[in-house]
Amino acid sequence: MADDREISGTVVDGNDPTGHIISTTIGGKNGEPKQTISYMAERVVGTGSFGIVFQAKCLETGETVAIKKVLQDRRYKNRELQLMRVMDHPNVISLKHCFFSTTSRNELFLNLVMEYVPETMYRVLKHYSDANQRMPLIYVKLYTYQIFRGLAYIHTVPGVCHRDLKPQNLLVDPLTHQVKLCDFGSAKLLVRGEANISYICSRFYRAPELIFGATEYTTSIDIWSAGCVLAELLLGQPLFPGENAVDQLVEIIKVLGTPTREEIRCMNPSYTDFRFPQIKAHPWHKVFHKRMPPEAIDLASRLLQYSPSLRCTAVSPVLPLFL
Repeated sequence: MADDREISGTVVDGNDPTGHIISTTIGGKNGEPKQTISYMAERVVGTGSFGIVFQAKCLETGETVAIKKVLQDRRYKNRELQLMRVMDHPNVISLKHCFFSTTSRNELFLNLVMEYVPETMYRVLKHYSDANQRMPLIYVKLYTYQIFRGLAYIHTVPGVCHRDLKPQNLLVDPLTHQVKLCDFGSAKLLVRGEANISYICSRFYRAPELIFGATEYTTSIDIWSAGCVLAELLLGQPLFPGENAVDQLVEIIKVLGTPTREEIRCMNPSYTDFRFPQIKAHPWHKVFHKRMPPEAIDLASRLLQYSPSLRCTAVSPVLPLFL
């Protein structure tokens, strides 16, 4: 873990269109002199309700970094920053340091300076889809292994649930094929007995207990999302492409069949409306193409279970059977 990250954020002028240079001061630990670091914003690589992510270059070292800039409520600590400061793993994006910036309207922004990884799993999948090809199985295995390695770390060491696992939040180095979990803006340390919001996670990858309104869920929601990502790597397209929350459940039922009362109770004990059309499960081997290895299908079926406690964990002994 880099010492730089322990800085308290320095406030700088943050009106930063592309080409603008941002300078901030870091360091000063153990009697060492403070350092000024300057970044030139080069291009925007992501935007969302959270703010903006841009690629930038450190003028002192020439290093390329990603800077995530989010509007900061002055009354609260930023949860993403708190979590990223304690995480250190090869399959999790690393935080280099952070600083605060202000605008002419007196808005306060938090800037998270992270390592730059050029590709996302979403764009890798699109590359194969555009070429009308399927991802080679060796890459599916390599990527899946790293996703679960990253999840095993965040679920056990800091005890964090990502809550928005999807191809867009999986970074891929095109040269080494190293995968890193990124965007911990929705992540949370889950505490047993504490309620959490259920409207979380991007729709195609949202676990069914969230659709049923569960508020006391576990890290198994990430396992469901990882199962959806695995299925997408194998299929070349999302397995459950729902158009809204209700349609999302319909898409899941079309594959898994109608959940039993017991399965619904496992997902959300408070849910009492059982009026669902009775639909039989679609055989898993028919979901995927004929030449799909049975161990790949078996793993997908073990990840995509209605009952959260029946899903594999990120360190399950069945994972090596496919990987």
